[in-house]
Amino acid sequence: MSENIKVIIPAYNEEASIGKVIADIPDVVSEIIVVNNNSTDTTATVAKQAGATVLFQPKPGYGNACLKGMEYISHLDSAQRPAIVVFLDGDYSDYPSELTKIIAPILNENIDFVVGSRVKELRETGAMTFPQRFGNSLATKLMKLFFNSKFTDLGPFRAIKYEKLLDLNMEDKTYGWTVEMQLKVLKKKYSYTEVAVNYRNRIGISKVSGTVKGAIFAGVKILTWIFKYSFKK
Repeated sequence: MSENIKVIIPAYNEEASIGKVIADIPDVVSEIIVVNNNSTDTTATVAKQAGATVLFQPKPGYGNACLKGMEYISHLDSAQRPAIVVFLDGDYSDYPSELTKIIAPILNENIDFVVGSRVKELRETGAMTFPQRFGNSLATKLMKLFFNSKFTDLGPFRAIKYEKLLDLNMEDKTYGWTVEMQLKVLKKKYSYTEVAVNYRNRIGISKVSGTVKGAIFAGVKILTWIFKYSFKK
């Protein structure tokens, strides 16, 4: 595989899981970029020892971490910039070994964007909380209503052509990152597909679905982006 593929992993207090995530990423990846999002544990040390490039983003927020990873890539020499960027969480809920499934439609069918869909039959019991399932269902139904979208999930395990990612001009700094990306893909009429992936209970406590405040805030951010784009010409 000649394509340059880089992985961006936002990580906040994932010392127990980040090493496992990095170890399971297939060798087709040229660089694993872990963005330490102001962790108070040894996430950065574990990630570096596991062979990742570690960046520090003191500003809290999932989107802030992802944007930091993109900024790093943008400063690389043109020969080092990737053809594909994969986003993956650091909590070991996804199966990093399935990265080859995620990028296959881009490599084989020239698809622009792929989301790993956490389908029920491949999901471990309890891996997605009720707020997550409800939020996903509501968001994807609204996206179908307003944009004729075929998305069924807002899964964080995703791959996109680097040139397309840049063109999206991503801006959300917190939990709206995933839905912003999907809405902009729809608006720009990029080709996209979903790939069914396995999903298990994460290691540690979720910063989003693990708290009432996090779940509510994430839900508000997701709905804000959907309605913003519904009325945007």
